[in-house]
Amino acid sequence: MEYEIKTIGVLTSGGDSPGMNAAVRAVTRAAIANGIKVKAIFRGYKGLMDDEVQEFTTQDVSGIIQRGGTILKSARSEEFKTQEGRKRAWQTLKKEKIDALIVIGGDGTFTGARLFAQEYNIPIIGIPGTIDNDLWGTDSTIGYDTALNTIMDCVDKLRDTGTSHERLFLVEIMGRDAGFLTLNAAIAAGAEAAIIPERATVAEQLEDAIGQGRRKHKNSSIVLVQEHAIEGGAQAVAKVIEKEHPEYGTRVTILGHLQRGGSPTAFDRILASRLGVAAIQALLEEQRSVMVGLQNGQVVYVPLSKAIKQKKDIKDDKWQALQVLSI
Repeated sequence: MEYEIKTIGVLTSGGDSPGMNAAVRAVTRAAIANGIKVKAIFRGYKGLMDDEVQEFTTQDVSGIIQRGGTILKSARSEEFKTQEGRKRAWQTLKKEKIDALIVIGGDGTFTGARLFAQEYNIPIIGIPGTIDNDLWGTDSTIGYDTALNTIMDCVDKLRDTGTSHERLFLVEIMGRDAGFLTLNAAIAAGAEAAIIPERATVAEQLEDAIGQGRRKHKNSSIVLVQEHAIEGGAQAVAKVIEKEHPEYGTRVTILGHLQRGGSPTAFDRILASRLGVAAIQALLEEQRSVMVGLQNGQVVYVPLSKAIKQKKDIKDDKWQALQVLSI
């Protein structure tokens, strides 16, 4: 090693996701098991700039694996995007004698981490924690499976009332600029269609969805709409339907932050635990500026630059499966 890592800092940043606590627990215990001190940084990069730091023991992470959200809190920081902000963060690291950082979050978190590492030559390992599942280099991100199950449960309940009243429900799904959550939730919940930004225009996707319903002689169906597939989201889609297809009784449901909450599934707990341990192993192996991910069931190290810059593609077979299953 260029220098011995005696103390690490760990933080969660950006949008929270179920399983972040399991990752914090794994990082803390894996570090301590290897003789490394752990300092928890509260409120993400903002807390790093403001020196909101506390040393953690194994007791501090007891009983948190099943909890949603993050005990470290989270925050989005505009100041960290500035050189002055990052300088303040570096001063905190020196004051707290932190030799390396582990950051848990998504695209924005990793973008900041990569820049910070370049400027101050500090080892940083990223753990993918986001319900969007939009980071290249990992098959799944922490929180994605839990959010998917939450959406499926909500859509199942909406189908009951939709069938009773012969209505068309438009369900708005989170996902930033990616349609993974929307498409897979549509397949899992048996929705008639998914409107996502990666495919044809919204008008074409919508006409296909309406056409499917007509061919089945249905005036009751569920369409999942990715929040940024069209400006205005599901509400904008509803206006188009009400104008062009007044025969449908259209209702909009925006699940919003319900999708972020809840106890993490077994899959997310296991994923977070594996990646937390792998993050410490990465530091022991002198890795820098990498994300620990999962590909085909195996832990991999992916450069942060690739994780945030390369586009993760929607699988054609999943899109085709939804089209076939909605006939």
